[in-house]
Amino acid sequence: MSDHPLVSTQWLADHLDSPDLVVVNAWMPPVTHPDAPPVYPNAHIQGAVFFDVNEICDKNSDLPHMLPAPHVFSSAMRKLGIGDGQTVVVYDDFGFYSAARVWWTLRTMGADSVYVLDGGFPKWRAENRAVTDEVPRKPQSHFTSRLNHGAVANLSQVRRSTETGDRQLLDARSADRFAGTAPEPRAGLRQGHMPNALNLPFTRLINEDGTFRARADLETIYQDAGVDLQKPITTTCGSGVTAAILTLGLTILGIRDVSVYDGSWTEWGGRDDTEVLTGEP
Repeated sequence: MSDHPLVSTQWLADHLDSPDLVVVNAWMPPVTHPDAPPVYPNAHIQGAVFFDVNEICDKNSDLPHMLPAPHVFSSAMRKLGIGDGQTVVVYDDFGFYSAARVWWTLRTMGADSVYVLDGGFPKWRAENRAVTDEVPRKPQSHFTSRLNHGAVANLSQVRRSTETGDRQLLDARSADRFAGTAPEPRAGLRQGHMPNALNLPFTRLINEDGTFRARADLETIYQDAGVDLQKPITTTCGSGVTAAILTLGLTILGIRDVSVYDGSWTEWGGRDDTEVLTGEP
């Protein structure tokens, strides 16, 4: 395996029977369609286990799907059969949505060999590759959580970044949500963006066929958004999910000093003590 965080559908098909490989079907319904059902019960890649982002999270937080405590995450991974030393390939029903969040979560919790399936389940099915409705019976495995605190940004750290510019803030939401001209899909949130934030809608990183853009294209896209790739970056979005897609793209470029603001706009825009700006950056 390489340091590149993506694997192709062909690579996965060639390695499905590898004993140290775990395939993960990441799931979180889009915030605009919260009742959307997962595809997993009817069709998934052979051997895939089901990772519900809304269930494997901090249930004591008022914010959605925040990172759970390390011991809680270890327990959840053990039950899924994900253990130390295994190679994990994550995909989701939409191509790129919750898969990047689960990839980031596993890496942040200490997993070393985690990859995202390029193009996700839509590409897998478009190529007429085999699917199943059989839920695998995997033996429990020991997963050692080692939380990388540097990969996660909290409210106070982001507030400092808006004031000092110690880290670039890169927002994955759409341009109209960033500008405050479109309503937020979650009720009760103010419209707009954080001071000094840059905007790079995550959709710009995805090709028309649902695969990730090439490295050379990604570098241009980030730079056109005003990002200095030599300086620290914190990604953010609506609730810390699509921010991980920006982090995935930065990882492809070899950028290491990147954190995700876990609370994202749901936290920032839901408070009355945070500064919110509207209009173009």
